[in-house]
Amino acid sequence: MFGMEPTTRLIFPRKSLASCVRATIVRSTVEMPLASDGDRLNHYPATPHCWVTFYIEGDTDVLLPENAPQERFRAVFGGPQTRPITTYNPGPVRMLMVMFYPHALHALCGIDVAEWVDRWDDIKALGPEWQALADAVLAAPDDATRLALVDNFLEPRWQVARPGGAGAIAGDWVRHLATEVADTALGRGVRNIERRIKARAGQPMRKLLRRQRAEHTFFEAREDYLSGKAVWSDIAARGGYSDQAHFCREAREITGRTPLELARVLASSDESYWIYRVWT
Repeated sequence: MFGMEPTTRLIFPRKSLASCVRATIVRSTVEMPLASDGDRLNHYPATPHCWVTFYIEGDTDVLLPENAPQERFRAVFGGPQTRPITTYNPGPVRMLMVMFYPHALHALCGIDVAEWVDRWDDIKALGPEWQALADAVLAAPDDATRLALVDNFLEPRWQVARPGGAGAIAGDWVRHLATEVADTALGRGVRNIERRIKARAGQPMRKLLRRQRAEHTFFEAREDYLSGKAVWSDIAARGGYSDQAHFCREAREITGRTPLELARVLASSDESYWIYRVWT
């Protein structure tokens, strides 16, 4: 008999991978009947992170942005996204998503992250070892085995590839990235440092700091807006925005909605915004 609730779990990495993996998300709607199109939708915000998603069961189609590629892959690698994405599941789906700090994936694979902004493709784009990982994960019998396969694949590779110094510490990854690049490019000029940051993170430092500020503002204000007590002008001021309109523009750019609209959605039973709820 079907249950009535999907399974969604946010899993933070083991300590040895804390500066490589932002988080892992396990999601399954296999246990629930998909009664309406709303139950089949998934709204994702723009993100500075890279990601790999394994579709254990089911498929997904991209609805927005409208010009997005429509190929279906069992394991997908994607770079940073500068715009929100909406996908549609034709039926029940079971998936595992691993979110990477972009400079970590650059170190692991040598990819130029700037070339992957607003792009995704089959995981084989990362190399045959990653394809072998995908084959093992897709064939695994349960989530615990899948998570162990991913961790055991990443851990030895990250110990070799991880940068030293401040960049090897989890936490404020944007500023650590700037410190790391400045240390390795000492004496080579500001433009050289900017190019290196873009190659490792896909976007200029200015945009990364904007994304980070928005994320911090949302998280710090989550209790206010979930309880219906949000004063948006005060939240904007605490976040360092010039005014409420500035905060609204940035929120719409990342989520497709104003802060008030997003708060109302999160307070409702709209399952398509599950990824926002799992973070809050």
